[in-house]
Amino acid sequence: MSTSLLYHAFGIRGYEYVRTQYQDGQVIFTIRQERRSYRCGACNSRDVRPKGRAERRFHSLPIGGKSTAVVFCIPRVACQNCGVVRQVKVNFADARRTYTKAFERYALELSRHMTILDVAHHLDVSWDVIKDIQQRDLSRRYSRPKLKHLQHIAIDEIAVAKGHRYLTIVLDLDSGAVVFVGDGKGGDALKPFWRRLRASKARIDAVAMDMSAAYRQAVSSYLPKATIVFDHFHVVKLFNQKLSDLRRTLYRQATAANKEVLKGTRWLLLKNPENLDVEQNEKRRLTEALKLNKSLATAYYMKDDFRQFWEQPGMRFATLFLDGWIRRAKASGIKMLRQIAKTLEAHRAGLLAYYDVQITSGPLEGTNNKIKTMKRQAYGFRDHEFFKLKILAIHETRYALVG
Repeated sequence: MSTSLLYHAFGIRGYEYVRTQYQDGQVIFTIRQERRSYRCGACNSRDVRPKGRAERRFHSLPIGGKSTAVVFCIPRVACQNCGVVRQVKVNFADARRTYTKAFERYALELSRHMTILDVAHHLDVSWDVIKDIQQRDLSRRYSRPKLKHLQHIAIDEIAVAKGHRYLTIVLDLDSGAVVFVGDGKGGDALKPFWRRLRASKARIDAVAMDMSAAYRQAVSSYLPKATIVFDHFHVVKLFNQKLSDLRRTLYRQATAANKEVLKGTRWLLLKNPENLDVEQNEKRRLTEALKLNKSLATAYYMKDDFRQFWEQPGMRFATLFLDGWIRRAKASGIKMLRQIAKTLEAHRAGLLAYYDVQITSGPLEGTNNKIKTMKRQAYGFRDHEFFKLKILAIHETRYALVG
């Protein structure tokens, strides 16, 4: 093998080829470094004296279906400038790594299309080696996202494990990238983010979030000039939860005949009317269920009517609509609607803020779904920090239906 082939095929430059061996299905190349090219690994001085060698073996790019290794006896030198003995710098591999830089690049390219286990099997290395390569790359690129450009962000938590274990996610709504992943939920989880945000001198104009008192207080304290917008998704989610609770209560109180009508209608109540499947008789089944109880029918139609709040032509019309809807809900006499009306009235400013800054945490909900998909595909993550790095890089992930 020529020295040129070492460089062009394996990315090893400045070394001499010695020999090739074949052991246990592996191709092993031995290389050496000329005495005149010795440099101190710290100060790069030429004024060094040889002090022995230490043999190292590095994983390199495979040839066909065979794995390859590079054996190199790393010279130890005594530097006259530093006054210490150390190994010379290895140009084709990072310090304390058992693989070459070319091998690392190849593993990262394969990782875009294969799982960690598949890449490890293909390259005939352990799972931990590929995971270490991925983690180092993710840490280098995403461990400290730039915050200076932030203007519009969304905040939400996501459950990541049993036992009420949560992560708090902050998303840049303009770029779609996750810029912070905090442990836990609530205001305390955001404290590291506020410190970094203050150092970056970013100017946040608006924040989309749910109606959580903890997040609202934290944002108001640290971003007093930012507009807080309560998200469409979480308001609808609140409606759906209350409507499901009402249906469940009515089902328990219903007669045997009425239970048959109410059975299986939970998801029909949560669907938008235009999404009901005519071929599956969903519209007819829902109509029959609503006829059984006036309170259920009123709550359902009031929920559907509230969707118009986000379709108003401006702030003035939205204010009139919201105030009118709250009055009708209070006058309905239905406990569920009165509770929702009280909640909406308490969060009135954040709801109407949508017409000042029309942002939503919808992109963050989509990101949360991608995080759940990633976690499910990996059957969970043992390394918590690695999981957080994967979340910070998830905006680059693309999921496609295959089969």
